[in-house]
Amino acid sequence: MADRSYLGWPFFDEQHRALASEFERWAGEKLPPLLEGAEENLDAVYACVKRLVGELGKAGLLRACVPEAYGGLREKVDVRSLCLAREILGRNSGLADFALAMQGLGSAPVSLFGSEEQKRAILPGVCAGTALAAFALSEPDAGSDVAAISTTAVREGNFWRLDGVKTWISNAGIASFYVVFARTGEAPGAKGLSAFIVDAGTPGLDASERIDVIAPHPLGTLRFQNCRVPADRLLGKPGEGFRIAMGTLDVFRSSVGAAALGFARRALDESVARAHQRRMFGKTLAEFQLTQLKIGEMAVQIDASALLVYRAAWTKDVTGARVTREAAMAKLHATESAQQVIDAAVQLFGGLGVVRGMPVERLYREIRALRIYEGASEVLKLIIGAKALEAEAKSGPGGPSAGN
Repeated sequence: MADRSYLGWPFFDEQHRALASEFERWAGEKLPPLLEGAEENLDAVYACVKRLVGELGKAGLLRACVPEAYGGLREKVDVRSLCLAREILGRNSGLADFALAMQGLGSAPVSLFGSEEQKRAILPGVCAGTALAAFALSEPDAGSDVAAISTTAVREGNFWRLDGVKTWISNAGIASFYVVFARTGEAPGAKGLSAFIVDAGTPGLDASERIDVIAPHPLGTLRFQNCRVPADRLLGKPGEGFRIAMGTLDVFRSSVGAAALGFARRALDESVARAHQRRMFGKTLAEFQLTQLKIGEMAVQIDASALLVYRAAWTKDVTGARVTREAAMAKLHATESAQQVIDAAVQLFGGLGVVRGMPVERLYREIRALRIYEGASEVLKLIIGAKALEAEAKSGPGGPSAGN
């Protein structure tokens, strides 16, 4: 049984605790049969994710992804709710976490920056689980370097014509709509980008190419060739694409850390159970000091990650301020620590730890991508360092380091 004491922390209110109970109950009662056969092949994975989104919607759990006016829980998208949802689902199933996360990430640009008409057209379907969302930012030569995006959007009367390639796009091929970032050229680099809502059936969009990764989920490449998008599908104003992308990641980076936290908690639970069951040299593994030392290290890493994740989420929800630094710290520490915790769990399981289908083996495959997407660990370190230098520069000679 994973630790639940963190729910008593002052980061949360009663509505958060009630939401956590809803997710726990659904994950325990409804989730297991939905996952049956999910890893047989890619077709099964895609079918499972569509099934999960539909059932999460029916259960009312996708309310965490949209504002209250469109069926959601709170007036604005609440980062703490997203993080609690992803932690609990991640502890139970990487695919279930993915299903909810993409509904949130793919629709967040609309929630945060869309017009009233765009919100009413899209968000209720996202909340109900009848419209699958996708976020199309990355390209073959533009991942962390958003300013390198080369997909173009050219205005032609009442339409924008999109041409280019997006890749590593989650929900590619099954999404109902994609939020696509393209170069409109108002200024050089990141300042010349815009965001568009592109319906899946738009002529000139090809989403058929799949990418098979070590922890399979719907992932693929989008190709745009003379893809004409109505002018009213532009999000915000031309040239605001970078602001929209960063504003979205400001919300969702913390939740990636929460998913990693869920993976790590599951690894710790599995390790503790294994330590009590497995006997060696006349003792259980739990009786060896070396095992106790490792379990202790895992527990400290998990609590430190939880504090960073929920600090970032609380700061965003309560102050409304940019949390670029806090979210980067949360994602960096939680994903890197989870990798270490899960690796230790595999080691504790010995040979069983690398048997396909074992919980710790599955976690080992699932955690790896989290250290890359929505900000690779190395890029996050650069962001954190830059923010620290910026704060030091602003503090001046009489600042915190003066005299030290």
